[in-house]
This record gives sequence, structure tokens and C-alpha cells, in this order.
Amino acid sequence: MHYFLQGFNLIQTKGLKRFVFIPLMVNLLLFSVALYFLFGQIADSIVWIVNLIPDWPWLNWLKQGLSYVIWPIAVVTVLLVFALVFGTLANWIAAPFNGLLAEKVELHLTGQSLGDSGLVDIIKDIPRTFAREFSKFSYYIPRAIGFLLLFFILPVFGQILWFLFSAWMMAVQYCDYPFDNHKISFKQMRSTLQTSRSNCFSFGLTVSLFSMIPIVNFLVMPVAVCGATAMWVDELRHKIR
Repeated sequence: MHYFLQGFNLIQTKGLKRFVFIPLMVNLLLFSVALYFLFGQIADSIVWIVNLIPDWPWLNWLKQGLSYVIWPIAVVTVLLVFALVFGTLANWIAAPFNGLLAEKVELHLTGQSLGDSGLVDIIKDIPRTFAREFSKFSYYIPRAIGFLLLFFILPVFGQILWFLFSAWMMAVQYCDYPFDNHKISFKQMRSTLQTSRSNCFSFGLTVSLFSMIPIVNFLVMPVAVCGATAMWVDELRHKIR
């Protein structure tokens, strides 16, 4: 957990701030539009559901009560699903810049450069970066569908499983950037994370929780990239087999 919190300090570090800007703007734009759309849809859906109840005076209490009950359930559901689904989309778009941010954080923490990282190098790496994101996407989609079905079929148990799945995917998503910078395969990266499950789950749980907090969730992407890179430097890179 402390690695994610360390990310808040790292994004303020002189020399790293400019590499935080693009991931931050991508997150801010995408999350703002998505939240505006989603909460508008929630409001319309609740009105539609409530209007299904006949306009009989003795049922007015039911209409009012149903509206109060549905709102918190809908908001929690949207935030739980939204944090992972739209976070994944935002990371897909910002992937080349997240990789660059991870590289600069590692340079700051270790003093060791990974090589040239100019604009030309970023452009050259875009096909490989998106191929890597596709690997994560392919790993994520079938599992997300299964857990999402459980989310709605078994409300409490399904939500707990979804939250744990989200935590694992957050760890996979953000820890992958420093691994990818060192050309370590996606399969080997997952295997390495499984040797540090407690650290990865606590990191992912923290990312998931902060992703559900309005305003703060705009900062989650760059903070998580920085925190995951710090965890790579301190612990994960020494476990590569």
C-alpha cells in the first residue's frame, strides 16, 4: 500500500512533473466525460423505474423510498465497475506515455538509464506498446465477463469477487510498465507478480479504492505508475527468473 502512496510524492518530484502531464490529462478528460454520461444515465434510469409504479396516492411512499434505495446501490455499482473498465481504457490510450513515465521514475530512483527516450523512440515503441496492451486486454476480457456476471447474479459475493479481481488487474496493469520497459514478457511478468501476491493485492486494492473517490481518481493513473515502478525497483526486479 505504501508504494501507491509513495506515488503521490513522486509525481511532485522535479524532473518528473512534465512526464505526468499527458497521462493526467488523458485520465481527466476520459473520466470527466464518462462520469457525466454515466450519472446522467443513472438519473434517467431511476426515473424510468419509478414511473413503472402506478400513480396511486397510497403508493407515493414506495416511489420515494425506491428512489432513495436505488441511488446508493447504483452509484456504488457504477464506481466499482467504472474504476476498472474506464481505467483500462484510459491506460490503453496513455500507454506510451505511462511507459515513459515509468522509465523516468526508475531513472530517478536508481540513477540507471534504460537508453534513449526521445520522441522518436516513443513513436517507434508505439506498435510494441499497443501489442502489450492488447495482451493485457486479452487476459482481462474473458475474466471480466465471468466476474461481471457473478457481480449481478450474486450481489454481495459477486461484488467482493469483482473488487478482488479489480485489485489484481490494477496490479497487473500498472506493474507491467516497468516490466515492459525491460522487455520482460507478459507471461513472465504475471508469474513474478504471483510470487508477491500480498504486496500486489494490497497495491491493487489501494488503487481500486482511490479510483472510486471523485476528483482524486483523476490522479490515480500517474500516481499508480510511479508507485508500481517504485515497487519494481525495491522488490519485483529481484525476483525475475
